[in-house]
Formats: sequence, structure tokens, C-alpha cells
Amino acid sequence: MSSEAPLVGILIGSASDRERMADAVAELERLAIPYELEVRSAHRDPDAVAEYARGARGRGLRVVIAGAGLAAALPGVVAAHTDLPVIGVPLRSSKSLLDGLDALLSIVQMPPGVPVACVGVDGARNAAALAARILNVSTASQ
Repeated sequence: MSSEAPLVGILIGSASDRERMADAVAELERLAIPYELEVRSAHRDPDAVAEYARGARGRGLRVVIAGAGLAAALPGVVAAHTDLPVIGVPLRSSKSLLDGLDALLSIVQMPPGVPVACVGVDGARNAAALAARILNVSTASQ
């Protein structure tokens, strides 16, 4: 993480998701985009997720990347509590028979007024690239 105020928040529902989101971290670091990474579960502690999302703009964030597997409620819960762009990353899980399809379908099918952009299953790097475009940072090779 950078010493600068973060522009991108990366939120994961479980510490075990860190490895799957490592490509997002690497891409943001490559592009010198300051970020923060937090673990907050939409199912085990929804109030903490709502608090994070409501305070995101005040902390200077401009985009939130939320990675989740299985029911993958995290991106939608974040989007319900912030007006910032939210990018959902469906993650594979060893507990799923659907290899991440369950998470993908959970993230892409949001109700009207709660928009979540969605990348492919385990698409953490693309989520960071999309965040960079939202921030108007070139993702071309440096």
C-alpha cells in the first residue's frame, strides 16, 4: 500500500480471498494508484460493510473493488451504501460446485438503482484496470 491517501478500496469478504485478489493489488501498484485493502463480510458483519461503504467517499476513495465468492453479496451491499462506482469480482471457491458461476450470477443480477460493474470470474486484474480507467489513469505499459 502507498503512503498516499487511497483512491481505490479493495474489499474482500474473507482473509482467504486475499490470494485471489493479489492481481488487483499488483496492477494498482504497477500503475502507482494508492489503495487500501480491507476484509469485511457481508454475511457475518453486514453493519461493518455498510459503515465502510458509507465512509468511502469521505476517506477519499473514488472506486471500490469488491471480491466475493459463493453467494457474493459483498459488491451489492457496498453499492447499496455508496454512490461511488463499485466493481464486483466473482471469485472461485472450493466450496462451490459451480466454479465461480454462482458468484458471477449473484454480482451481475442487481436490482435497478444499485449498479455494480462486474468482471469475469477471478478477474481481479481486470477490476484494477477498470478502476484505473474510471480514475482516468492510463493502463498502457509503462
